[in-house]
Amino acid sequence: MKKLVLFMHISLDGFVAGTNGEMDWIKVNEEIFDYVAQSINETDTALYGRVTFEMMESYWPTAAQQPNASKHDIEHSIWYKAVSKFVISKSWQNKNISNAKVISDNLSENILSLKSQARKDIIMFGSPSTAQSLMKLNLIDEYWLFVNPIILGKGMPLFSGSNNITQLKLKGSTAFSSGVICLHYENLHN
Repeated sequence: MKKLVLFMHISLDGFVAGTNGEMDWIKVNEEIFDYVAQSINETDTALYGRVTFEMMESYWPTAAQQPNASKHDIEHSIWYKAVSKFVISKSWQNKNISNAKVISDNLSENILSLKSQARKDIIMFGSPSTAQSLMKLNLIDEYWLFVNPIILGKGMPLFSGSNNITQLKLKGSTAFSSGVICLHYENLHN
């Protein structure tokens, strides 16, 4: 069975967005993009919440054709177009999307089925509400948390509303010149 791997930027105090959803505090650069690219090239399936999928869909399909496209834009655009995409959304139940499949019910059963059918690991970028739903069901196998050197004080927490204790094992950490540290954890209960 393949793993579901969460990639998430987070503040030092555990928030993934500010009180109004702002994410302008997230530090990304070519060094981080190159690091992430190594991991996503090992995946062929992407899982998104509806909001994150709409954001990705508005940019990545044509990012490589833009006049000032960066190396990252070109590489990620190619990956995005090739990868199988799944969107977790109750509001999109029965919605027909040409380049993605919608999972709107039986979340645990559908994700376990997806894991068993996947040829490679499944990656999930962002999608904090969806991540919280998956955490409650203990479906996330690995966490790649990009801890940004900022304390927001308030906002949207990543770890919220779960009554489960989840034990993690640190598999590695990487510090970047921007001050961001990637903490790579394995869920011990999977």
